[in-house]
Amino acid sequence: MFLAMNRFRIAPGREQEFIDIWKKRESYLDEVPGFKEFHLLQGATTPEFTLFASHSVWESRQAFEDWTKSEAFRKAHAGAGASRDIYLGPPNLELFDAVI
Repeated sequence: MFLAMNRFRIAPGREQEFIDIWKKRESYLDEVPGFKEFHLLQGATTPEFTLFASHSVWESRQAFEDWTKSEAFRKAHAGAGASRDIYLGPPNLELFDAVI
C-alpha cells in the first residue's frame, strides 16, 4: 500500500470555498488502475491559515506514479490554478510506503 498526501495552507475565512472546489472537482481517479480511496482532511486553524490535506491510497507506488503521467491526472488538474488567492503557498506533497 502507498499513500500520497498534499498539505494545503488555506487563507482564513476561505475554508468553505476550498472544500467546495474539491466537492465539485472531477478527479477521474475511478478510471485509474491501482487507486483505492481518497479523503480530504481538515486540520487545525491558526490565525495565519487552516491546514487541509488530500489523502489518496494506492495499491503501490508504481500505480501512483503511473497516475501522475496519465490523461486522468492532466484532466483532474486542468483548472488547478483558478483560485490561487485562497492558497498560502504551494501544496506540500508527502509520499508514504506502508511498512506494516
